[in-house]
Amino acid sequence: MKKILCVVTSNNVKGATGIPTGFWLSELTHPMAKFEAAGYETVLASIKGGKPPIDKDSLDFTDAINKKFWDSADFQKKYEHTLKLDEVNAKEYAAIFFAGGHGVMWDFPDSAAVDKVTREIYENGGVVSAVCHGPAALVNVKLSDGSYLVAGKNVTGFTNAEEDEVQGTKIVPFLLADKLNEHGATHHAAANWSDNVVVDGRLVTGQNPASAASVGDAVIKILA
Repeated sequence: MKKILCVVTSNNVKGATGIPTGFWLSELTHPMAKFEAAGYETVLASIKGGKPPIDKDSLDFTDAINKKFWDSADFQKKYEHTLKLDEVNAKEYAAIFFAGGHGVMWDFPDSAAVDKVTREIYENGGVVSAVCHGPAALVNVKLSDGSYLVAGKNVTGFTNAEEDEVQGTKIVPFLLADKLNEHGATHHAAANWSDNVVVDGRLVTGQNPASAASVGDAVIKILA
């Protein structure tokens, strides 16, 4: 069980706006760097498989970790050929991690594969984690007893204030913090763009891109 499944969106547009989107690079690379430094094999998956869309605004190569991964042939091979999530064997993974980027708001919440794989990893004793908009994957996940995974849990994720600041409030299909609260979670918001990670048992969530590396650290700490 030395593998961690990292999941990104397959959605490339912000709803009906036509504005391009995808996953946010540092929200993937920063946790991956932590996972790999701790000796875990990282496996990339997406909803549809194949090469996922990336938010062009996230291609910041002054970020040394982004540049290291982007220049890596191994990373490029994983990126070009992500697994299709519904073909993943959950039993192979110690943890699942959902990267953010606005794209996830349209394909993570209602994905049957997200629901199934997340539930199986969690109920098998694994860690479930997500950052920024990534917790959109968790809003509808139900456990075998029919309860929401997030019910009664402390969580964080992209805040209403942050969504407002990036002018996404009227674009996204729902406000992430509100939906988490609706399904029984308690969402904890810190100041905009601050490093904020909330750990509740084997559930780890981070608020925004600045929280990505800390999510990776928290996951490794639990697995250790």
